[in-house]
Amino acid sequence: MNMQTKIHCKPKAGYEIAAPERVISRSCLKPDCGQCFGLCCVALYFSAGEGFPVDKEAGKPCIHLQPDFRCRVHDQLADKALKGCLTFDCFGAGQKVSQVTFKGKDWLQAPAYAVPMFDAFSIMRQLHEMLWLLIEALALPSAGPIHGGIHSLLIETENLTFLGAEAVLTLDLAAHREKVSRILLEASELERTNVRSSAGSSAARKKVLRPGADWIGADLRKYDLRGISLRGACLIAADLRGADLTGTDLIGADLRDADLCGTNLTKSLFLTQAQINGAKGDIDTRLPDSLETPAHWNN
Repeated sequence: MNMQTKIHCKPKAGYEIAAPERVISRSCLKPDCGQCFGLCCVALYFSAGEGFPVDKEAGKPCIHLQPDFRCRVHDQLADKALKGCLTFDCFGAGQKVSQVTFKGKDWLQAPAYAVPMFDAFSIMRQLHEMLWLLIEALALPSAGPIHGGIHSLLIETENLTFLGAEAVLTLDLAAHREKVSRILLEASELERTNVRSSAGSSAARKKVLRPGADWIGADLRKYDLRGISLRGACLIAADLRGADLTGTDLIGADLRDADLCGTNLTKSLFLTQAQINGAKGDIDTRLPDSLETPAHWNN
């Protein structure tokens, strides 16, 4: 069953399954800072050592956050080497919590909302990331046998994002994440098996990378990375120039400062904008259509 759905940007009384020809929209899962109350700049813990302006406690506004909830140095993040800010992606959770969960009432005008709003933001970000990954899983051809289950879990997850603040804060997020993780892994295995089969096993193929402790700074260009799992791999500053990552599962992989110049990522699995933002690339880096080339890359 090859089923597609559309993620609703606004709350609905009911959720109807869209016709198969409908295009999946991820627009609601991308940050719209103009509709957010600066939640990422307040709710989260910051560390200067991780590329943020200063060390900051969770719940304390960033020194650059202005009264209108905009960042004073947003257009200077690359120049100031604020990699933590550059790489962060809320998956659209900021505007959802600000405009839907708390109905447009901000934490400055209603201080009583501050703590629950910040806590809800953390939960919502995880739910929105799950939506992003489930949408991708639903589009994988080889995952056709489980598209029905993916679609059902996608709708269930979306419904959770429209709950009221109290309900969001009492969600059993760990249990829901476990369900999502299981079906994403199943989809990954189906797709990667197909990719490996299509790639063949001739002697001309490069050596296949096997699981290791970490790959910090490693030169991985000699390995065949197609159809393998690099889930949660530490690829900080790894050399992936010119690599073909077709069918490579990158969910949770740390790509900070990884060299992706000339790398083919068009059909990699479960890659996110935050991962790309933290890596290095160039005009020859090929990204999935759902992701954007970071403005700070040297093109």
